Amino acid sequence: MATRKTSAKAHKLNASTNAFLASLNSGPLTFGQLLAAIRQSDEQSLAQFAARLDISRQHLHQLESGQKRVSPDRAIRFAHILGYDEIYFVQLASQDLLDDTGVVARVQVEVA
Repeated sequence: MATRKTSAKAHKLNASTNAFLASLNSGPLTFGQLLAAIRQSDEQSLAQFAARLDISRQHLHQLESGQKRVSPDRAIRFAHILGYDEIYFVQLASQDLLDDTGVVARVQVEVA
């Protein structure tokens, strides 16, 4: 039962966070924008942050600029490395992948 309460609480917090960030962003937040925001708030260069994620600086730049996407598995790995909620990272990464297909839909990820 505690897991359900935590899941509902986490879902509500993620929804609130996403709505707030979308309002600041003038639209839905992308996974790359999330990475850029975390990197900037941590005051790290592209090279420093890329090393932290064990990817190249060029690849990080491509992610942040929306030129490349990540799989849900890689999103989970990044969330663990950075100490963030994996569900939110998976949701944004999955939304980016769906948006690339042209399907107009919203991804919502919940803990099973």
